Amino acid sequence: MINLDYGSLAQIFSALLEGLWVTLRIALLSIIFSVIFGIILGIIMNSKNILVRVITRIYLEFFRIIPVIVWLFIVFFWIPMGTGLNITGEGAAVLVFSMWGSAEMGDLVRGAIESLPKIQSESAKSIGLNKIQIYYYVLIPQALKRVIPSAINLSTRVIKTTSLVVLIGVVDVVKKGQQIIERTKSAFFIYALLFLIYFIICYPLSYYSRKLEKSREK
Repeated sequence: MINLDYGSLAQIFSALLEGLWVTLRIALLSIIFSVIFGIILGIIMNSKNILVRVITRIYLEFFRIIPVIVWLFIVFFWIPMGTGLNITGEGAAVLVFSMWGSAEMGDLVRGAIESLPKIQSESAKSIGLNKIQIYYYVLIPQALKRVIPSAINLSTRVIKTTSLVVLIGVVDVVKKGQQIIERTKSAFFIYALLFLIYFIICYPLSYYSRKLEKSREK
């Protein structure tokens, strides 16, 4: 390891913060899209139409069976080769993480809706609410309360999985760390910083998720 002075440390932290912004931008956009489309998908998964339920189940299983890194390669390398579309690394990452996250979020919402007592839907229907109103005013608010802890855990998974974007050329915090290691040969120090960064971001979320889960069980 090469000795690092204050100037070098300042450059290192500046570079890591630059990469961290890319990581957080990808993660935040992916989480937002995952929640929005996941709620919609969760509602669709509760459809009484067998064909619709089968299609949504296949969509979910595709993202559970095929690793995220494979989807990144498909979207970033294969689709542009086959279609001529120009997809940036960040764009491919957000698309893949959003599709994966919405599949997982959709399954959480589906399970939460199915766990609600049927009498609630029947009572809402008896007072004249239509299907959309029943979902909007009765089912979705309660379902979202139940999935918050699991949704937070999903968010931490998305954040940690963003480290894969380095494999499609995105200069995130991990790639910045690798570049710094090539220049300074300070592998242990840089990887320790990367560990600390991910820990500081993910641990509070995991801790908060566990507290919510415990409070809900009381």
